[in-house]
Amino acid sequence: MALWKPDQTFYPSARMAMSAQREKLGYVASFNPAPENGGHDALCVLDLDPESKTYAQVVGRTEVPGVGDELHHFGWNACSAALCPYAPHPHIERRYLLVPGLRSSRIYIFDTKPNPRKPKIVKVIEPEEIAERTGYSRPHTIHCGPDAIYVSALGAPNGEGPGGIFLLDHESFEVLGRWEVDRGPQYLAYDFWWHLGYDVAVTSEWGTPKMVEGGVVPDLLLGGKYGHVLHLWDLRKRRHLRTLDLGAENQMALELRPSHDPTKTFGFVGVVISTKDLSASVWRWDRSGGDWSVKKVIEIPAEPADPSVLPPALKPFKAVPPLVTDINLSLDDRFLYVACFGTGDLKQYDVSDPAIARLTGSVRLGGITSHAAHPKGGTLNGGAQMIEVSRDGRRIYVSNSLYNAWDAQFYPEGIRGWVAKLDANPNGGLALDREFFTGFDGDRPHQIRLEGGDSSSDSFCYP
Repeated sequence: MALWKPDQTFYPSARMAMSAQREKLGYVASFNPAPENGGHDALCVLDLDPESKTYAQVVGRTEVPGVGDELHHFGWNACSAALCPYAPHPHIERRYLLVPGLRSSRIYIFDTKPNPRKPKIVKVIEPEEIAERTGYSRPHTIHCGPDAIYVSALGAPNGEGPGGIFLLDHESFEVLGRWEVDRGPQYLAYDFWWHLGYDVAVTSEWGTPKMVEGGVVPDLLLGGKYGHVLHLWDLRKRRHLRTLDLGAENQMALELRPSHDPTKTFGFVGVVISTKDLSASVWRWDRSGGDWSVKKVIEIPAEPADPSVLPPALKPFKAVPPLVTDINLSLDDRFLYVACFGTGDLKQYDVSDPAIARLTGSVRLGGITSHAAHPKGGTLNGGAQMIEVSRDGRRIYVSNSLYNAWDAQFYPEGIRGWVAKLDANPNGGLALDREFFTGFDGDRPHQIRLEGGDSSSDSFCYP
């Protein structure tokens, strides 16, 4: 049913979204690491209301019927982009969560209304339909755009490339087809975002399904075969414009976080690892003087370690790589958060000047060798992996699982799932919330979405 007025969680600008009410619920995609035993993945609901008696507890859990889906990234059907002037959809609502299985290529549509604590599966998009209409497989990232729901995919049904983007209808969730009209040299895929004020899209690269589903392949990594290029696109014409190469030693250019201010053209991309020295990095892209460029603004070195305490994959290197697997940008474009899955660090940088990143806070939980503890959870493993930042920028939620096959390489003892919360000082600084800790019995939590939106759900058309 159409709304008579726009959804109250839609905001014309990021600045206005920052004044929204505090989130009271969080949704977590979790997967069962042993599907061979018949375990099901689930969408879990976290109580985030500090006044509630069940604060920091899982208060809802909806299992998917499939086995071995490996729920991963997910997103809303609609968001503030529905208010954009050239393709407005002001009378739809932020109601459904689209949750893909990265292994199965199946997409589950969850209705969070009328009971937000008991999301209900109302539609399943099967992999055969996606393959037939788009030529793609392994759906990964969901973004609600002004005109449709955009979905990235890692590759083709046979496990090779190319990967790319396809579209779903906002309301029926019908698979519309492949987005690209002219992909140019683009072959590998991962994340995508856009600068709506400039009609420019940006995509990043990981690897084809065959390159990632069995874990990191050392020969591919050392040979510079994983993704290391950003692609720029004409968003309206759906045509490739140009590439920005970070260099083959900078392997796996993953999460993209563009400026929330639509009048700006900068953004950040996280790089998992350098084959030169195992460091991780964050790069800034921007357009100045009419041309696009990309430059490294953060480098995080590897930490020397005794090989006897390292997993087999890292013993020859005698070091723990940071492994930057997620980044997130506060809605005011001031603070960038960087998750280091290897060391367990969550780092906060002041990027008020996006060309200069200044470290303003760091908290460690878990980590390959440090196993940094939480007061409520004891000694931890896994590490800060996926990050979500509240709309007001005051609360940061982190989960600790990357991807089943990759978890096993870096944490062969088996990851014990958890979600933790950190508090951000408006002037810079990061502190662990010592009272907030959610353990996941048997499940591994991946991405978190916040009720009403968060710092990586929405895009805005007004400054």
